[in-house]
Amino acid sequence: MSSKGFVLILALVFLVSGTYAIGALGANVSHGSASGTGVTAEQAMQMLMEGNARFVSGYVCHPNQLDEQRAKAVSGQEPFATIVSCSDSRVPPEIIFDQGIGNLFVVRTAGEVMDNATIGTIEYSVEHFHVPLVVVMGHDDCGAVKAAVEGGTAPGQINYIVNAIKPAVDTAKGMRGDVLSNAINVNAKDVAAQLQATHPILSEHVKEGKLQIVAARYHLDTGAVELLGNNAHNYEGARAVACASTCVRCSPTPALCSVCSPTAP
Repeated sequence: MSSKGFVLILALVFLVSGTYAIGALGANVSHGSASGTGVTAEQAMQMLMEGNARFVSGYVCHPNQLDEQRAKAVSGQEPFATIVSCSDSRVPPEIIFDQGIGNLFVVRTAGEVMDNATIGTIEYSVEHFHVPLVVVMGHDDCGAVKAAVEGGTAPGQINYIVNAIKPAVDTAKGMRGDVLSNAINVNAKDVAAQLQATHPILSEHVKEGKLQIVAARYHLDTGAVELLGNNAHNYEGARAVACASTCVRCSPTPALCSVCSPTAP
């Protein structure tokens, strides 16, 4: 079987399984809402992985970025996921996941370090917009983690960031492999665990099955997002299906893209 045939079969499986409607949600803000349409964490992750697959392939759709969408967003926002990521200029979540205005609620700090303000911001997205999924995303070559690995005292409030990451570095030093790489992964997973245990809003939503919090890592060289942690296996199918969903409008390969063309055969 040719590679194109395999891609088409995967796309058809995606359609028949009923998840076709998930991708169609990404066509505009109102349909992409986790609160208005009951999108699950698995469905939200599928939408993110579809977008990241488009970004990696180079066939991006740039959804929800035109004047019409900007006008719609004036009346409110309905994000389907919250992304907690580093402030590094090489890691822009909306671009990495090929999303547009109103799709993602984004919280960015150096090294994904949390404090009361950032946790409160995440809680706001869960409590008021009912997002079902929070993704804590570290990335390759993170300067904040690198500073914690190198040790010493950093100037000003940067030292607060370094100290917050040191426990992850200590754990990484006891692991096989590269300390920096391991520390980046451990830090993202630690922050995800911290959020899962944060009372009362986040922990209660997790306990009630309304929210899932997942750790991830963005790879600078490939552009791919790798899921981390014990619950990463819950989304193993998302990447395979997403890779089959190449954009009809942007790609020379006629395959299913429910963002650009929800009625695509």
